[in-house]
Amino acid sequence: MRALTTPRYGGPDVLEVRTLPDPVPQKGQIRIRVARAGLNFADVNARVGLYPDAPKPPMVVGYEVSGTVDALGPGVSTPAVGTGVLAMTDFGGQATHVLADARVAYPIPPGMTLDQAAALPVNYVTAHHLLHRVGAVRPGRSVLVHSAAGGVGLAVIQLARAVGEVTLFGTASGAKHAFLRQAGLQHPIDYRTTDWAAEVRKLTQGRGVDLILDPLGGEDTKRGYQLLAPVGHLVCFGFSNVMSGGKRSWPHVLLQLTKQQRFGPMQLMSDNRTVSGVNLQHLFGEVTLLGDVMKELFQLFAAGKIAPHVDRVFPLSEGAAAHRFLQERRNVGKVLFDCT
Repeated sequence: MRALTTPRYGGPDVLEVRTLPDPVPQKGQIRIRVARAGLNFADVNARVGLYPDAPKPPMVVGYEVSGTVDALGPGVSTPAVGTGVLAMTDFGGQATHVLADARVAYPIPPGMTLDQAAALPVNYVTAHHLLHRVGAVRPGRSVLVHSAAGGVGLAVIQLARAVGEVTLFGTASGAKHAFLRQAGLQHPIDYRTTDWAAEVRKLTQGRGVDLILDPLGGEDTKRGYQLLAPVGHLVCFGFSNVMSGGKRSWPHVLLQLTKQQRFGPMQLMSDNRTVSGVNLQHLFGEVTLLGDVMKELFQLFAAGKIAPHVDRVFPLSEGAAAHRFLQERRNVGKVLFDCT
């Protein structure tokens, strides 16, 4: 098989396509002939050595794919060989073939393209989990999502619109605001030219927001906590601020960590606020939870209430360009690899 490989930590140019042995499915696994593989910010962090869950170099990352089942491991009968599936993978997805736990591989529903199928597992499951299981969003609430034009951000917007009567705030560069307004974001804020926290305070007349979804970390997490409305909830699901110039910089990492707010039970009780964390990969073993979420997402897709938006599809041979595109935050929606 061919696989986009990170042979050592570094900038995008370290990436190379290598020929590796085809993986052999073990008990409970299927092998997927990959058509599309997702690229996420966690993959960028892994490339520079700032994602602790990633394999050590040389490594193949990527934990969501769409494609066709082409081999079954012992004890597996479904999904059958030849079935088109979308799946979560324990890394290794950015390749022509990958292994997946058969329990977290789902037949692609009618009307869903391979691009949409690959864009669903990480972004939409994360967004659904953030909003519904953790954030308990409901009509009349307000939500602020950072990186609103990214894959998770757009998924949050669509899922919140499906709830109805949710006021949405989101940070994104100004060039993306027209698209975001059309998608249903009432209050886009240009974080590059505007103090986003001050702008939200102004828009909410000082009250703040009920739910903040934070993939940034560092000082932005502290500012978000201070922006919560009474009984507000901050959910952290990333630490993209740890990146600096596309490479690992320990001084920058330490600076961001020192700016990160520390939370204690006495403070949380006094403030009447909640802080939660989400790491979707650490939930891959929660088969029932993931299956329930995926079932709901398929229903919302069938009803026309969600539709994954794919910005660019890069061939595996353009791995460096894809990484630059994502880490420079030029994308609006999902970035994928064509692995055929």
